Amino acid sequence: MNTDSRDEIEQRVDRLEREVELLRAQFEARDLDAAAATDAATTTDAGADVVPDAPTDPLWFVNTLGRHAPGVVMMAGAVEVPAGPVRWQYGLHAADLLAKDWGELARPIEALGHPVRLELVRRILAGTQTTAELLELDQFASSGQLYHHLRQLVSAGWLASPRRGHYEVPVARVVPLLVLTMIAAS
Repeated sequence: MNTDSRDEIEQRVDRLEREVELLRAQFEARDLDAAAATDAATTTDAGADVVPDAPTDPLWFVNTLGRHAPGVVMMAGAVEVPAGPVRWQYGLHAADLLAKDWGELARPIEALGHPVRLELVRRILAGTQTTAELLELDQFASSGQLYHHLRQLVSAGWLASPRRGHYEVPVARVVPLLVLTMIAAS
């Protein structure tokens, strides 16, 4: 098998893997969508929208969650990124979160605690995917610095490298990254 064929096959497999991940995320989001559609049909005008085109109840998401999954802390999103649409949700019972060893959570949070890493994730999420493109950014004096930060983000699960020299934010991390950004901005 020649190199061109191998590269073409790797690209096709990468695209298929991304599509499977997107489909899985969409499947997981369907229950929340159905609940939101039910709420949209039954809510009354209770105040201003917190999200454009949201049902008129400013707490529609929380009220839906309370009816369908009381005691659950959840994050969800339906966004469009250069890699395609992402529909994703994740939730845990508050009691399970409180019982967890929070020290285990330090590593993934710490990986995002550097301004350069946050910028890398933002750029990659926005469509910059190759190390050559990333090296053009002003933040790096050397490729060693870039690779150091990329390794930190990959080992913490915020980035994946589907093939050498290419990086992407895994579908299951897109909404959590945006949620963390939203938390930090509020």
